[in-house]
Amino acid sequence: MELVLGTALVLTVALAVLFVKGRFEMRMKRSNLPKSLPAFPLIGSLLSLRSDLQPHILFQRLQEKYGNIYSLMMGSHYVVIVNNYQDAKEVLLKKSKIFAGRQRTVTTDILTREGKDIAFGDYSPAWRFHRKMVHSAFSMLGEGSTSIEKIICREARSMCQTLSDLQSTAIDLAPELTRAVTNVVCSLCFNSSYQRGDPEFESMLQYSQGIVDTVAKGSLVDIFPWLQMFPNEDLRILKDCIAVRDTLLQKKYDEHKADYSDGAEKDLLDSLLRAKLCSENNNTRAREVGLTDDHLLMTVGDIFGAGVETTTTVMKWAIAYLLHHPQVQKKIQEEIDSTIGLDRHPNLSDRGSLPYLEATIREVLRIRPVSPLLIPHVALTHSSIGAFTIPKGTQVIINLWSLHHDEKEWKNPDIFDPGRFLDEEGTRVYSPSASYLPFGAGVRVCLGQSLAKMELFLFLGWMLQQFTLEVPADQPLPNLQGKFGVVLQPQKFKVNARLRDSWVNAEMYH
Repeated sequence: MELVLGTALVLTVALAVLFVKGRFEMRMKRSNLPKSLPAFPLIGSLLSLRSDLQPHILFQRLQEKYGNIYSLMMGSHYVVIVNNYQDAKEVLLKKSKIFAGRQRTVTTDILTREGKDIAFGDYSPAWRFHRKMVHSAFSMLGEGSTSIEKIICREARSMCQTLSDLQSTAIDLAPELTRAVTNVVCSLCFNSSYQRGDPEFESMLQYSQGIVDTVAKGSLVDIFPWLQMFPNEDLRILKDCIAVRDTLLQKKYDEHKADYSDGAEKDLLDSLLRAKLCSENNNTRAREVGLTDDHLLMTVGDIFGAGVETTTTVMKWAIAYLLHHPQVQKKIQEEIDSTIGLDRHPNLSDRGSLPYLEATIREVLRIRPVSPLLIPHVALTHSSIGAFTIPKGTQVIINLWSLHHDEKEWKNPDIFDPGRFLDEEGTRVYSPSASYLPFGAGVRVCLGQSLAKMELFLFLGWMLQQFTLEVPADQPLPNLQGKFGVVLQPQKFKVNARLRDSWVNAEMYH
C-alpha cells in the first residue's frame, strides 16, 4: 500500500511539474518576450547556467544561440540579458528612469542595511536626494577639481617615494595602489589619510576583500533566500567583514558629529551632517528623503567602498597589461618625456597633450571592464526593449563584457591596442564605437567616474614618468583571466619598479 501511495505521489508531483513547465512555456510563446533558456519550476534556468566559464563570458557565448537579448529564470526571478549596445543604451539612456530600479537580495541588504545606499538602493525620492547631495558635495570640495587634483598628486608623490625605497624588490603593488586610492577617497569623505602599515588601513584591506569576494556574485542565497536558515560560510564572512567596516564608519561619524561646526564643511561627511540637521527642522522633508544615521553611514560607506575598489582594480589591470606590452609602456614614457620633460610632474591640464596615455587608460577600461556585468536594473513599469515586451519587475543585466568585445564593433577585440582610441595622426583621443560604456550611463551612471579618470591619469602618469615596470626574473607574466566578483580583479602578481635612468640623472642634477 505504501509503495502504491509513494508511486502515486511521485507521479502527481511529476505531472504538476510538467503542467507548470508547459504553462510557463506556453505563456513565453504567447508573449512577445525575449527567447528564453530552458527553465524549470523552482530552480529556473540554473541547470543551463552550469559552466566553468565566468558569468560574463558564458552570457556572451549564449547569445550565439539565443540572440543579442534573451531571458532566463534565476529561481523565480525573471532576468533579461542584454549583450549589444543598441539595447543597452535603450535601457540606460532612452528609458533610464523606467529601468532604474534595484532588486533586493540577501547579501546586498546585509551590505547596505536594506538598501540605504546609492549603488544598490532602489530608485526613490530618498535615493535621488542622496545622489544629488553627494554630487554637489564632490563639486564643492573639488572647487573645479583643483583641490582634488592636489590630493591625488600628494598621494602620487607618496606612492612614488615608496616605490623608490623598494627598488630592485619584487613587490605586490596592490597594497600601495589601494593605500593611494584609499587616501584620496578618505580625504574627500573624512578629511583624513593613512600612513603605510597603519593598523586601521590593514584592517580595511581585509574587510574590503571579504566584501568583494562575497557580494553580488550570484550566491544561491540571493536566488533562494530561505537558504539563510542553513550554515553559510560566505554569509558569515560577509557579516564579519561588514561588522569591521561599520565599526570604522561609526567611529568616523561620531568624531564628525562631535567636531561639526555649521558652515565649516571639510568633507563629504560634514556635508551630509549639515543636510541631516537642516532636514530635522522639516519633519516632512526628513521622512521623504530618509536622512537617518543609517542612510548617512551607508552613503559614505558606498562612496568609500566603491571608490576604492574600482579604481584600484583598474590600476592593477593597467599595470598587468603594461607588463605584457612593454612597447606600450615605452611609448607612454616617450610621450611624457617629449611633452613634459623632467622639470615637473604631469597634471590634469596635460590630458590633452598626452593622448597615448589617455588612450591606454581607455583600452584598459574596454578590454577588462571593472564591472563586466553591470548591477542588475529592474523595470519599474511594464515596458519594452527593442521589439520585446519587458514585464514590470524584470531584472535587466547589461553584459558590458559583450559590448566591449563585440567583433562587429571592435577590430580584434581580444587584442590590447590603445591605438584604436586615437585618430590617424595619433594626436586626438576619440571613441571608435558607441559600444563603449565603462562607467554605465543614464541616471545610474557611476557617480565617481570623473574622480576615477583623474586618479588613473595622474597615478599612471607620475609612475611611468619616474619608473619602468618590469616582470621580476623569477616571476611569470600576470594572468589576464581575472577573478569574477563585485569587480573583475586580476590575480595577484609581482613587479619590479625600476627608477628610470633619465630620472636618476635629473635628480642628481637638481
